[in-house]
Amino acid sequence: MGRTILTGDRPTGKLHLGHYVGSLRNRVAIQEAGDYDRMFVFIADVQALTDNAKNPEKIRQNVIEVALDYLSCGLDPSRITMFVQSRVPELCEMTQYFSNLVTVARLQRNPTVKTEIGLRGFHEESDGSGKPGLPVGFFTYPISQAADITAFKATTVPVGDDQEPMVEQTREIVRSFNNTYGEVLVEPEVLLPSNDACRRLPGTDGKAKMSKSLGNCIFLSDSPEDVKKKVMGMFTDPGHLRVSDPGKVEGNAVFIYLDAFCDDGDFGRFWPEYACLEEVKEHYRRGGLGDVKCKKFLLDVLNDRLEPVRARRREFEKDIPMVYEILRKGSESAREVAAKTVDEMRRAMKINYFEDAELIALQAEKYRRQ
Repeated sequence: MGRTILTGDRPTGKLHLGHYVGSLRNRVAIQEAGDYDRMFVFIADVQALTDNAKNPEKIRQNVIEVALDYLSCGLDPSRITMFVQSRVPELCEMTQYFSNLVTVARLQRNPTVKTEIGLRGFHEESDGSGKPGLPVGFFTYPISQAADITAFKATTVPVGDDQEPMVEQTREIVRSFNNTYGEVLVEPEVLLPSNDACRRLPGTDGKAKMSKSLGNCIFLSDSPEDVKKKVMGMFTDPGHLRVSDPGKVEGNAVFIYLDAFCDDGDFGRFWPEYACLEEVKEHYRRGGLGDVKCKKFLLDVLNDRLEPVRARRREFEKDIPMVYEILRKGSESAREVAAKTVDEMRRAMKINYFEDAELIALQAEKYRRQ
């Protein structure tokens, strides 16, 4: 059995720096290293509809945005399989089978699900106050995610800390299925970003999560002017009122971003007064270093990383039909793989009636004797 990567994103908007350091950058590195036999990267439109069912146009418009972000970051469709989730209907079939192996109580204990329900303000029942009721599809999306992973027999799933419980639930589902029906599915392992700052990049406002809905994102496609406006308005240390004041780097969004993005080579190009980030942190802690200088350095670093991404995006934007063709071909290829897994599952579950010649022959003989 080969080594296989499976990873993806919901098309609810353009991708941002949190996606980049949490997964996208790592995906490109994995692709370039060539250590895996197959790599599947998908656009999770079905999962996006679990909380956007009444606004399908939002998903429809953002599929291309995510595809453009993938390509502009360096994902190469000649080396990976890039597909759209809804174009692989076998995933829905697998989700239904898996739903019989998971209890409501187990889903309720999933910390990622609990957090996401809270963020969206869902309630178990709509109470007439305008607060949305909890859609079944959203509540059960860990099961759908398990189908995505296991359909391609993924051995590795790159995720951030917040998604680790989801992969663990997939592992439980795999064990339950294999124990019940036989060894068919593969238990995946988690691949976390090596840099702690990359595991959950905060928003520009310092809040725990960068989120489109909170308006605290820097998008991969943002112009240099947009990035400048957002960086110069970033949350730092509220107690660092004067340049001479000692400052805190812990919880300071500017320094968290620098941890995630800069390396020692950036100082020689953009801030030669310092040799490394630790020197900057030490100066900031003892006082005498202003937030504006730190933000200007971060701005230089971010624009240095984002300019090649912007340039590639401009090129792909010139031929949108080609991008859709990449997704179509990738979806067809992904469906072939998923169909083979589903065939194995049906055979193990003994619901492959029409392909089971022995079953048909035995039953034919049975009724001939009556």
